[in-house]
Amino acid sequence: MNAPLADLGVRTPVLAAPMAGGPGTPALVVAAARADSLGFLAAGYKDVAALTEQITEVRAAGVPFGVNLFAPGPHPVDPTAFQDYARAITPEALAHGLDLGSLGIVEDDDRWREKIELLLEQPVPAVSFTFALPEAAVIRSLRAAGTLVIQTVTSSAEAAEAAEAGVDMLIVQASAAGGHSGTFTPKHTPAAVPLPQLLAEVRHSVDLPLIGAGGLATPDQVAETLRAGASAAMVGTALLRADEAGTSLPHRTALTAPNSRGTTVTRAFTGRPARALRNRFTDSYSDVAPHGYPAVHHLTSPMRKAATAAQDPERINLWAGTGYRHARAESTARILQELASAL
Repeated sequence: MNAPLADLGVRTPVLAAPMAGGPGTPALVVAAARADSLGFLAAGYKDVAALTEQITEVRAAGVPFGVNLFAPGPHPVDPTAFQDYARAITPEALAHGLDLGSLGIVEDDDRWREKIELLLEQPVPAVSFTFALPEAAVIRSLRAAGTLVIQTVTSSAEAAEAAEAGVDMLIVQASAAGGHSGTFTPKHTPAAVPLPQLLAEVRHSVDLPLIGAGGLATPDQVAETLRAGASAAMVGTALLRADEAGTSLPHRTALTAPNSRGTTVTRAFTGRPARALRNRFTDSYSDVAPHGYPAVHHLTSPMRKAATAAQDPERINLWAGTGYRHARAESTARILQELASAL
């Protein structure tokens, strides 16, 4: 491994991606570090108290780790489109006894300032950002605190912007990735460019160390990513069935269902493009969902939570990358080491 990841003790160049909403756990982050890799706590959707608790738990294990934040990039929803969508999905919510009629538009920033203040007061080894590029002052402050700053990008144009802002590394995310795209412009779904090609385009634009991500599920794909110029690969979907993951039972089950219909990129759950296993909800509402994060996320969140509790996979955001069939029910360490075995 080359710096700066080597400086954090990384020897296995297959990193554990942050997975917000439950799958990413402190136990998974610790297990990745003990396999000489690096894992990231997902700060998204957590309040500061919960994030502090998870940071404290991982720090107590004495291992290097990172924290991932959703950087605010305002993309407000059109009020009329929001109300039309709320009416359209009302039958799905009613299936679990929920009434969406009283839910208004919520446009928050996921407690951005509070989380930045926490990470400046209690610095962590690495911080990564997705959804938008933070202010240059935030990047400078984190670096001054001794934190490695990493930005998720989906194009060479975003990479150039991030390099200009002063980040240390880039996560280059291809469209095959599970969960949300890190695109700065969510009204535009990134093209289906293979990760090696995307890495080559970014390398032509910037001179920063790169981490390749998106659809990586086999040792050969990881090896190809490093040959394409990445310092490391990052995987998320491959860890959804890991022993230490907090993935819900219906999500785990759907990953191995013999009747799976593959994945699709959809705005239906959150108003941002995200890759998920196809189900009733994606098939019915992807074409009518409005752009607008986090308003759509907050609208569908109660339904998704109720569906998860009821083990109803047809109304859950079953985030998954294109390589989901390779996800295995094994320890995090074994999964990461196997993915690195062709290097």
